[in-house]
Amino acid sequence: MTLGHTPNRLALMKPSHLGTLRLETSRLTLRQFALTDAEAMFHNWASDPEVTTFLRWPAHPDLDVSRSLLSQWCQSYADVDYYQWAIEPKESGQPIGAIGVVGADDNISMVDIGYCIGQPWWHQGYTSEALAEVIRFFFEEVGVNRIEAEHDTRNPNSGKVMAACGMRHEGTLRQRMTPNAGIGDAAIYSILADDYRALARDGTASEVLTISASPGPEGGL
Repeated sequence: MTLGHTPNRLALMKPSHLGTLRLETSRLTLRQFALTDAEAMFHNWASDPEVTTFLRWPAHPDLDVSRSLLSQWCQSYADVDYYQWAIEPKESGQPIGAIGVVGADDNISMVDIGYCIGQPWWHQGYTSEALAEVIRFFFEEVGVNRIEAEHDTRNPNSGKVMAACGMRHEGTLRQRMTPNAGIGDAAIYSILADDYRALARDGTASEVLTISASPGPEGGL
């Protein structure tokens, strides 16, 4: 028997990148960061070691670190495949966290999402509301096929955020992460375009978005 090339049965369209467009939900504005956000970033989440416990970057020791990072992000907004949003409650008008793409592979039409939010805004549904809108944006506007995210298993509330947004737990990779808390296991979640369309057909997509926008458990990933 001769083994030849087997064509890929799933012909994936590469995503049509749009960059960090302004998005809105009932309570939030997701927007590009500006250099003037440095103080809010530093004081609201980036300087808090509790927020960064299960993240790979250390808490910012001073305002200059926040300014330097924002300068890099703002320059990167010129790239159409760069995504980094400020999470800003409409009632306050200042950012309380960030959500963006931390990894991507256009060959399989995939983006990997990461997020963090300041402690005073935990357990109010803000992170899941932001993630649900980002999921909608990437499926409906950018046209990706797969969205994934991961969290340290010692931070289960972050997994609850992912599950609330319709993402499925695919498995756990042992000793896969090296956050500030030390090496740990990574729980992998994903949602496919087919999953998202099925939710829409069943009429449950709006329920997922509603649940995600409701106050609930969430962590600081």
